[in-house]
Amino acid sequence: MIIVSACLCGINCKYNGGNNLDVRVLKLMQEGKAIPVCPEQLGGMQTPRTPREIVKGNGEDVLMGKARILGSEGDDVTSEFIKGAYETLKIAVEVSASIAILKAGSPSCGVTQIYDGTFSRTKRSGNGVTAQLLISRGIKVYTEENLDRVKFD
Repeated sequence: MIIVSACLCGINCKYNGGNNLDVRVLKLMQEGKAIPVCPEQLGGMQTPRTPREIVKGNGEDVLMGKARILGSEGDDVTSEFIKGAYETLKIAVEVSASIAILKAGSPSCGVTQIYDGTFSRTKRSGNGVTAQLLISRGIKVYTEENLDRVKFD
């Protein structure tokens, strides 16, 4: 089984109330090969919500207590992001997921690149909180940007 960012399946859970539909990911869900998750909603955040970014670090730093996740208005939602990451991990374990396809750039789901915490749309190296947690548990994590690299077993 694969877990996928719900927004990639067309579910309106993106911070602004929209989605990031990717028909390839939607097809996986429709075929029963994927389970949609939204770590931010699983962490207790509502939709829509203000944009959030990892400030002074990356997902690993957040999990280690060395960085925070703040909203564009300064609200601290670090605990919600961590909760959502662990809830997503629980689902991944429950369905024996070995692969995750997550939304690129997201402070939860981004892989290899995330926004830099300045709310200037500038990206830097790093993984989001959920992506980092899944990777640390041996789950292969991809985004819609490198979906062609996924090896379905």
